[in-house]
Amino acid sequence: DPSLIEEGVDKSVIVATPTTLIALLRAVAYGWRQEQVAENARAISTLGKDLYARLTKLGEHWGRVGKNLSQAVEAYNGATASLETRVLVTARKFRDLDHGAGELAELPTVETTTREPQAEELLLSKDSATPDSP
Repeated sequence: DPSLIEEGVDKSVIVATPTTLIALLRAVAYGWRQEQVAENARAISTLGKDLYARLTKLGEHWGRVGKNLSQAVEAYNGATASLETRVLVTARKFRDLDHGAGELAELPTVETTTREPQAEELLLSKDSATPDSP
């Protein structure tokens, strides 16, 4: 009866033989798997964008740490030079007059420098805006 199929569709019922039922169930299962894959892809994309933004921000912080370390080394070396050329010169005069209690130790200068970041994401930019997400 050809009208049986049309009547079933009108009532949201699909008439199927055991063979077509198996094929329909496999098609539905495949559709569900594809929806799961698409949902996972969306989640991975969101996480990737978030991770990239966080890495960029960490790179900015890391750049400032390197800059501040360099400034600290410069300040230490400047203070050491001042101590050696201005303060210890006068302090040694006490030693020469036999008023000193002991020998003054000389401080070494710090020669270590920080490594500059090379990756584009880690370079300090003029503005702190995050790059456009792909």
